[in-house]
Amino acid sequence: MKVTGVETCVLTVPTQKPIALEFAHHKLVIAQIATDEGITGLGYSLAFGGGGAEAIKVYLDTRLAPLVIGQDPLFVERLWERMFRGDRGIKRQGVAAYAISALDIGLWDIAGKAARLPLYKLWGAVTDRVTAYGSGGWPAYGIDDLIGEAQRYAKLGCRYYKMKIHHPDPRENRKRVEAVRRALGDDVRMMVDANQKLDVLGARRQAAMLEDFDLVWFEEPVLADDLAACAEVAQSIRIPVATGENNYTRFEFRDLLERRAARYLMPDVCRANGFSETLKIGHLAAAHQVAVSPHVVHELSLHIVGALSNGFLVELIDWTPPDLFEGLPPCEDGHFRIPDRPGHGVALARGAIEKYLETPFPTGLRWRIDRARAPSSRRLATAPGGFVGDLIPTVVDGVTAEDRRGRAGVGVVIIARSSPGKGFLRLSTPDARIRLVARVAGAGPQPPGLPALL
Repeated sequence: MKVTGVETCVLTVPTQKPIALEFAHHKLVIAQIATDEGITGLGYSLAFGGGGAEAIKVYLDTRLAPLVIGQDPLFVERLWERMFRGDRGIKRQGVAAYAISALDIGLWDIAGKAARLPLYKLWGAVTDRVTAYGSGGWPAYGIDDLIGEAQRYAKLGCRYYKMKIHHPDPRENRKRVEAVRRALGDDVRMMVDANQKLDVLGARRQAAMLEDFDLVWFEEPVLADDLAACAEVAQSIRIPVATGENNYTRFEFRDLLERRAARYLMPDVCRANGFSETLKIGHLAAAHQVAVSPHVVHELSLHIVGALSNGFLVELIDWTPPDLFEGLPPCEDGHFRIPDRPGHGVALARGAIEKYLETPFPTGLRWRIDRARAPSSRRLATAPGGFVGDLIPTVVDGVTAEDRRGRAGVGVVIIARSSPGKGFLRLSTPDARIRLVARVAGAGPQPPGLPALL
């Protein structure tokens, strides 16, 4: 089996209230991997609030996709090593890690489908039923929003709820926690999340004011980069510390474990270099008797927890619209039953790409090529926002374009297929005024398969 293409796009997905009070939308960087045997894999990374999504996609298209095209997708570990070691000058954190994650998730999806097994069974299952906790409680919420969200999760059977403690006054944070505790009663246990907003002294002070609530954990009390500070907090407060959503490799997690900086580790499969690295992190944690509760994307995290003896909870953030994915399992009695479909079991819903595809420009201007021919004279279909054709992801510098008033500009064209026979061409210019692609100029040899732009 060989990888024949990688199709990418960025989906901008509006959120619903109450989370919309904090984030108007999230973005997904989608990677669809095609093979010569017809098996396809879906991978994606979730960019909270949209941050960095475009950069992730460009790095994936230009640096990583060429490393997997033409390779056997079942050699997942070998391809992971190729991607991880592909750029010695780029540390495998942030943008690079998100991009590796998307492709690694897609490769494992292919491996599961080829084996006709769901991933958690392919990895050696320990359970097919995973407990979930409701998550939210953002600082933009009023008290009514906060309590309402917590109670909605409780009605789903969730016996855990996590909320943010972002107010600079720890007394205000205590008031919010106390209000939720009073509303939920003793049947639901709580966690709090500082999202790296405190220093060591601030974390100690805040923890001392919350100890009487019997919290499951105090999450990300200090900067994720400062492992020593996290360890100092963990060893000086009476609430267990959880961290890891902003750590990216097993080497960082090894240091967290050796410093005894947390009792719960929270790798994010969309950030921690994919399923491959997240599994290593999980097994490493098991050697230290530390529980793993992956960060967000519960539909993917289920397979991790289902394959780890030290797996604990998955994080349910109820934000995805019903027309984004197919195959999402329901939360029933506070638990998820892991889907038994081969691979990770998640698919994009029909029409999701067309509905949520990022528009070329924030201003809403759109452009279109109505006629174009490939070198073989094969007719290229057209699509809103660009043209389509059987093209691998390509970046072409030095494109001259002009709008209807004849104003010219130079930018970068990114070409990516989105499905067989469909694709999108996006022109990125400094002023976002350009409407019509006129010609390719000054870019050196024209890449194979790139038609003249008329």
